[in-house]
Amino acid sequence: MAQGSVSSVGHDGGSAPEHEHDHDEHDHDEHDHDQHDHDQHDHAHELRATPIKRLMAAFVMTGAFMFVEAGVGWWSNSLALVADAGHMLADAAALGLAIFAQRIASQSRTRARTYGYRRAEVLAAFANGIALALTAIWIFIEAAQRWQKPPQIMGLALTITAVVGLVVNLIAAVLLGLGAHGHNVNTRGAFAHVLTDAMGSVGAILAGALVLLFGWYRADPLISAAIGVLVLWSGWRLVLETSRVLMEGSPIEIDLAHVEETLLHVPGVAAFHDLHVWSISDGFDVLTVHVILEHGHHGTDVVAAVSRRLRERHKLDHCTIQPEPPQSEQLVTLRRSAASAEESAR
Repeated sequence: MAQGSVSSVGHDGGSAPEHEHDHDEHDHDEHDHDQHDHDQHDHAHELRATPIKRLMAAFVMTGAFMFVEAGVGWWSNSLALVADAGHMLADAAALGLAIFAQRIASQSRTRARTYGYRRAEVLAAFANGIALALTAIWIFIEAAQRWQKPPQIMGLALTITAVVGLVVNLIAAVLLGLGAHGHNVNTRGAFAHVLTDAMGSVGAILAGALVLLFGWYRADPLISAAIGVLVLWSGWRLVLETSRVLMEGSPIEIDLAHVEETLLHVPGVAAFHDLHVWSISDGFDVLTVHVILEHGHHGTDVVAAVSRRLRERHKLDHCTIQPEPPQSEQLVTLRRSAASAEESAR
């Protein structure tokens, strides 16, 4: 019984450097590594769902109009436009980081980095979330100052620029939304930023209309603060999502209690310990566990059954399972103390 070997089942790996797993003991009818070569199919397939050309087009559009909006904002004295330009800066950064992360994450792994550069996308999204939060803080401070002393604003320039900005955001959203089912964390973040910025453009249009129709200049800082809330919420969600991955917490879509129940219901598994589930990057979840075999079961068969059940029920493709022999019952002789021995002798 090959009960002491470690068996790893997953779609990511191919042959890692200095690979110590005994692949001769794998059930290759259940898992054929030749059909899942790392260079042809890996957990980064979702990174390629949004083509680089679409990301580049959205990046160029957003970045170019950001400068236009910021310039008109300073010229027209509109904080709403400047705030929206700041959000567009965050959008452009998100798109740029998504492009960078896709190129980095698709690189082959090395001996020094056995998982490759998959965490690059998570780090990029985390940095983008922090940038959004800082942008929101600046907007709040500036809006408070302008609410106390509202400056005169060129309402027509504000309205026209905001309308054009809305069109640009909608076009970028359409480009990013194609194939949305395969988005990774960075592309989803960029897509969310663009949609949020479209809402910001609607707010800027509203501010321009209030200034033009009623001369209410406080509408500009008020709408700017509302845009700041959207910016802050976007940043908070990104930081929350990525920090969970960076801290190697259990994936939010994985119910650990259900995983434990699945393990215990696999024939041949008497118990388990050292169960860990975490994410290397978005969409690439990893599990390791030690399973204690029941008497009469072969380690290789149980490992194949466990990996198959985890893949079917929890979509966990990369699992490392360590089978351990059954725990034999042993009689333990307890030595009595000297005082107890004398008392028994009496």
